[in-house]
Amino acid sequence: MKLSSCYPVLATTRIAESRDFYTTWFGFEVVFEAQWYVSLRRAGADDEPTCELALLDPAHPTIPAGFGKPVQGVLLNFEVADVDAEWDRLVTSGGLRPELELRTEDFGQRHFIVADPGGVLIDVITEVAPSAEFAAQFT
Repeated sequence: MKLSSCYPVLATTRIAESRDFYTTWFGFEVVFEAQWYVSLRRAGADDEPTCELALLDPAHPTIPAGFGKPVQGVLLNFEVADVDAEWDRLVTSGGLRPELELRTEDFGQRHFIVADPGGVLIDVITEVAPSAEFAAQFT
């Protein structure tokens, strides 16, 4: 199988608020918008990939019966060059509430977590050297 695209579609009852969250704080642009669906894209710079995500009303009739529920338990990883600068921009200056404070993990990440309006967690990460214990687990 050859994929032409792959991206998450987040079922949320807070489409407009979530759209504004991703466009304001993470640089996504709206490429399609209806009352029940918003497609977002963040064009990559020279060395960055293009990122896409979509928002969908869980009550839309294209959702199979029994599955029309807002998203739960999803964590999106956004890897960045300087997590400390993003902490300052998003939390210190921007006022977003951290769900996990900025910290360095032995498994090789410096990160913090915020949540979008629908409760999707956004883990903002910069890779760092792992501890010796975890370094052996990387392939």
